Amino acid sequence: MQQRPSFPPPKKPPGSGGGGGGGRFNRFSKIRRPTREHRINEDITEGQVRIIGEKGAEVLSTRDALARARSQGVDLVEITKGQDVPVVRLVDYGKFKFEKAKKEKEAKKKQKVIQIKEIKMGPKIDTGDFDRKCKEAINFLHEGDNVKVTMKFRGREMQHTALGVERLTEFYTKVAEAAHLDKKPNLEGRLMSMTLRSKGAKPKAAAPVATATPA
Repeated sequence: MQQRPSFPPPKKPPGSGGGGGGGRFNRFSKIRRPTREHRINEDITEGQVRIIGEKGAEVLSTRDALARARSQGVDLVEITKGQDVPVVRLVDYGKFKFEKAKKEKEAKKKQKVIQIKEIKMGPKIDTGDFDRKCKEAINFLHEGDNVKVTMKFRGREMQHTALGVERLTEFYTKVAEAAHLDKKPNLEGRLMSMTLRSKGAKPKAAAPVATATPA
């Protein structure tokens, strides 16, 4: 009976796994540490650090600073990356992150998003409506918003655009206590507009405290 020829097994390319684990793409060859916003403890590799505490700043070797943090049961947390010496604090990192997120959330709440409120009118607007729109604009400006005043010309009103400039200038004069003229009256097609920039949000008056009257 004729025997079948035997062939050596094919060689595996380097990095394909199967035993040694020294392959180039071995997923266990390097374990990545989770990235943090701030370096802590052994992640700080400089020889010295500047510790900020209640008594001011103190420069220590990183080894001594880390030993002090461990003795206090806290972490060595990098606050800012200095040119030569990192600035650190001895704090609980979990608590540090919580307090920082809380402060950022509160600061975001206090931020005022400036909006542009638009007020529309025609060149033949009557005095009552004109004054009412001026008061409306002042309210917007006192809240910290900017105001765009737009005047639309219809038909033959385009022959009297000078009247529009006059009315818009009068409008600004009436609200000047609360606004800067950011953009002068400008005609584009049938629309003439100007932009008013708020001088700043006006602080709200405190609510009167009710006092009890004697019986």
